[in-house]
Amino acid sequence: MRLTAYTDYTLRTLMYLALRPGRAATIAEIATAYGISEAHLTKIVHQLGLTGDIVTTRGRGGGLRLGRPAQTINLGAVVRRTEPDMELVACFVASGTCAIDDACVLSRVLREALDAFLTVLDSYTLADLVAPRERLAALLRLDPPLREHA
Repeated sequence: MRLTAYTDYTLRTLMYLALRPGRAATIAEIATAYGISEAHLTKIVHQLGLTGDIVTTRGRGGGLRLGRPAQTINLGAVVRRTEPDMELVACFVASGTCAIDDACVLSRVLREALDAFLTVLDSYTLADLVAPRERLAALLRLDPPLREHA
């Protein structure tokens, strides 16, 4: 299984903002820090704003900020929202498309594996991803990260 670039960039954007609580960031800053496309980030930021994960403010002093505390942003929920197709095999979607459908163990095993994958993600929050705050901030060339208020 491979996550899409959209999901990867979504998680990276959230991590960047979590390292800067109370400070606004721009799409250009995030794109530069990670070496990724501003065009991709624009669509991601729009969706994150719709879900309330971030708040966007236009104009002078504006930018992007987390919309809620990092410890309330669940990774499993983010991945479920951003991945368009979590169906590992065609028979997850439409039964009867496989010659061995009635006796297939493979589809059950793959479904169990997907459930386990999502269960692990469900046990983590954005706050967990940015636990090594100082090291992450240094790697992204950020000012020393502020602590998020609990």
